[in-house]
Amino acid sequence: MKINEKIIKSIFTLTIISIITACGQQKESKPTVKAKVHSYKQIKNLRGEVTDAKGPVLEGVINVTDSKGKVVASTQLENTRHYTVDIPAGTTLPIVLSIKSANQTEKLQAVIISTAIAKYDISTMTTKIAKRAKELGGYTHSNMIMAADSTIGVLESNKTSTGFRGDPTRQYGGWH
Repeated sequence: MKINEKIIKSIFTLTIISIITACGQQKESKPTVKAKVHSYKQIKNLRGEVTDAKGPVLEGVINVTDSKGKVVASTQLENTRHYTVDIPAGTTLPIVLSIKSANQTEKLQAVIISTAIAKYDISTMTTKIAKRAKELGGYTHSNMIMAADSTIGVLESNKTSTGFRGDPTRQYGGWH
C-alpha cells in the first residue's frame, strides 16, 4: 500500500506541476478586430473650402497623404478658399488633406475615412478632430467619432440622425 501511495502522490505532484507550467506558458490572446479597408475604386474628385481662425485661406498647397505619409495628390490654392483635388483610383483610406500657407501658424488638416463623401472642408475644427483621433490611436471610424464628440460642443438636442443642424454633410467638415 505504501508504494501505491507514493506513486499516487508522485503522479498528483507531477500533474500539479504540469498544470502550473502549462498555465504559465500560455500566451494571452487578444481578440483581433479587422477594420474594413476602404479604397477609391476610381478617380475621386474631392472639393471643399479652407478656413482658419482668421477667415478664408486663399493661398497655399494642399497635400493629400496616405496612411504612410506618402503624398498621393496635391492642389494649389490661388486667391480662393475653394479647392478641388483628384484622388487616384486604388488610394486606400484614411487619407489626410493638409495645408500650411505662409500666413498660418499651424498646419490645417482634414481626415477622410469614407469613400462616399466628396466635400471636405479644412479648418481649425477639422484639425482639432484629426489631432484628437490620432491621440486616441489613429484615424479609425470610431476614433473619429469620439474625437469629434469630445472636440465639438454640440447640444444633446442637436445630436440626431438627421445630422448637424439638418445638413449631415456639414458636420465635422463633411467626413462622416
